[in-house]
Amino acid sequence: MTTELGISLSVLDTAPVWRGSTATASLRNTIRLARAVDRLGYHRFWLAEHHNMPSLSTSSPAILAGQIAAATTHLRVGAGGVMLPNHPPLVVAEQFGTLAALHPGRVDLGIGRAPGTDPLTARALRRQAGPLGGTDFPAQIQELLRYFAPPAGGAHAQAAGRGTVLAVPATEQTVPVWLLGSSGYSAQLAAALGLPFAYAHHFAPHGTLAALDAYRSEFRPSEYLAQPYAMIAAFGAVAEDDARGELLSAPLRMITAQSLRGQNPYFPPAEEAARFSFAPEERAVVDQMYDPQIFGGPEAVRQRITELTKATGADELMMLSVVQDHDERVRSYELLAELAGLRAPSSADAG
Repeated sequence: MTTELGISLSVLDTAPVWRGSTATASLRNTIRLARAVDRLGYHRFWLAEHHNMPSLSTSSPAILAGQIAAATTHLRVGAGGVMLPNHPPLVVAEQFGTLAALHPGRVDLGIGRAPGTDPLTARALRRQAGPLGGTDFPAQIQELLRYFAPPAGGAHAQAAGRGTVLAVPATEQTVPVWLLGSSGYSAQLAAALGLPFAYAHHFAPHGTLAALDAYRSEFRPSEYLAQPYAMIAAFGAVAEDDARGELLSAPLRMITAQSLRGQNPYFPPAEEAARFSFAPEERAVVDQMYDPQIFGGPEAVRQRITELTKATGADELMMLSVVQDHDERVRSYELLAELAGLRAPSSADAG
């Protein structure tokens, strides 16, 4: 599904919550957004796992992915990602195996090793007093992959009788497992396991090139993937002109500065955020994170995507747009689809 920009286009969402609104409204808007981008021809729609953050309501990506898959026809739907240290691998395999059974050929499973929250909430999720550093993450990934492997001889009852733990119905499904990351560690692990890799350019834009270079240079073909496949996730929004597009980055900049102050607020309106007063050290952090992202009018966004694609060689771009007005957020994805030459899917394209 390569576009005229030379890269496939997908959507990442966190169901952002705006001051004066609710998580319930945001979740419903996420499903409405998925229906819209499904009609536009986007490739995937992923949900990111976050906890104890009032401004982000995707605390249950598996449940939300199921609702989105049921509400759409063509999109590949999944998690981007499930933070595996928060969950038993068996449960994750059961959840996404069930999703794949109900929506065959349309389910992805992206896996990350960060907690997706603060240390106190991470302990509440894991219900244990042990270390939270994710040191057993490679072993967790290997365990998860085994649950999607068909039992020897294909005999479920016999395998279970021999003491094998089965993730029903995961063993009957094909669910691509992706490794997510914002560092060289995740890139190298994805390469060693022969898995597709999604890099969090929206979190750590200045590490993108090094991570993708490490992934490609160290990639080992596997039963899952013959050649490396890299996706980058970026913040962005397309507006009718550059000034409006840049303004749409203001809420992200403000809420990031507030998080540096130990605050955990809802997203503010863009016009208010544009008037926010940054301390010098806050401005440095915010500019380093958001200046490399993809905000602007159609031609500016086209140029930024072209430059990013050329520099990274990424196979796919996943755009995360945090825009208060739902119609304006949909319009942003419409403008991106137009400038990329996305083709609206036909009924024959349904999975």
